[in-house]
This record gives sequence, C-alpha cells and structure tokens, in this order.
Amino acid sequence: MSDIVIWDFRTTSGHVAGSDLVGFHVEATDGPIGKVDELSERTDSQYLVVDTGPWIFGKHVLLPAGTVVRVEQEEKKVYLDRTKDEIKNSPEYDPDRHDPADDDYREAYSAYYGTYYGGPV
Repeated sequence: MSDIVIWDFRTTSGHVAGSDLVGFHVEATDGPIGKVDELSERTDSQYLVVDTGPWIFGKHVLLPAGTVVRVEQEEKKVYLDRTKDEIKNSPEYDPDRHDPADDDYREAYSAYYGTYYGGPV
C-alpha cells in the first residue's frame, strides 16, 4: 500500500468531498470515542481530529481518513476500522506541531496506521 491510501477517504466510505463532518460522532469497532473536531480534505492529506472528551481525558487524536469505513450523514456518525485501544495508543497529536507537510510527523502516523493494512506503508 502506498502512503497516500491512509491519507485519503476510501471510495466506499460514503464521504462526499465538501461535506462538513465537524460535530459528527465517531465510532470505533468496539464503541464510541468522541466527536469530530476538525476535518482536512487536502489532497493526499485527509484526516480527522477527534475530541475524545472524557473517554481519554479530553485528548484529541488525529485519524488519517483511510481509517474511516463509512460516513452516515443522517445519523451524523463516522465509523472507523480501528478499536478504542488502537486509537488510544496512536501517536501523540500535538496541534502546535502538526503540519501535514512535515514528513516526520506524517510518517509516524503512516507507520502506525499502515500496519493495520497488513504492513508498514
């Protein structure tokens, strides 16, 4: 798999470019994790920032768009292909450091989430 796959919404997700997902509830494979706080639809750098609320003490997590299995507009929910533990153990999201153009920062996420595609990207 290429690095780009993890950073793009799957064509089968039901996400329509330009639709606002901020405020949508986010569901891991084993339950809810929070709400979408930010959405990036940049080419080859699509991701969600999710506010986990009290689940992991108000932490924000960055989820590459490739982790999204489906978007349910009417339910206002985003479904992921990751468990809560996989998300909880993801690389630390630092909004002051996050820059999609920063190869090292992006590589940490690609390496972590890429492993769930059957191997590092």
